[in-house]
Amino acid sequence: MKNNEKVSDSFLTSSGKELSEATPSASSYTTVVRDKNIKGVVSNWLAEMKLRHKPLGFDYQGVEILEVKPEDLTSVAIALYAYGFNYLRNQCAYDVSPGGNLASVYHLTKLDADVDQPQEVCLKVFLPRENPRVPSVFWIWKTADFQERESYDMFGIYYEGHPHLKRILMPENWVGWPLRKDYITPDFFELQDAY
Repeated sequence: MKNNEKVSDSFLTSSGKELSEATPSASSYTTVVRDKNIKGVVSNWLAEMKLRHKPLGFDYQGVEILEVKPEDLTSVAIALYAYGFNYLRNQCAYDVSPGGNLASVYHLTKLDADVDQPQEVCLKVFLPRENPRVPSVFWIWKTADFQERESYDMFGIYYEGHPHLKRILMPENWVGWPLRKDYITPDFFELQDAY
């Protein structure tokens, strides 16, 4: 470097532009809306159809999240299937807090040959810890089969109407629901004696 050259404080990209020139401004990024009062496309459509739900905002990828009561899940799921959400990408469950509610979560995707970025929506059904029951969506999306069984096996959520709801990972005679936050792991020697 020569003595009369100015040392730049900015970084250069591989194209030789300063990083500040090459990086899009903050205003050019798509902002993810986290305001629970703003309804998305799916929420607006469900409201037009008079189907009960509660918008919970959007996740970090911009996927709309909706809360549905257990008694409304079947009608909302059928409506979304008719709307074009033909693929249940994932069904899972989680324990909201020790001693609190459980949640059954459904990630739906609208697959269409003409679309580069498929539309997605996430449904959450919050259930009481004691006797958590929710209708099965197996009859709408067959991919719910093993996923609902896993949620039953790990959290004890009973999916009403599921054709073969039984444990899938744990032994049939296992006591308790291993992924609940209040689950107490059995002593190794108790397990050894039991099996």
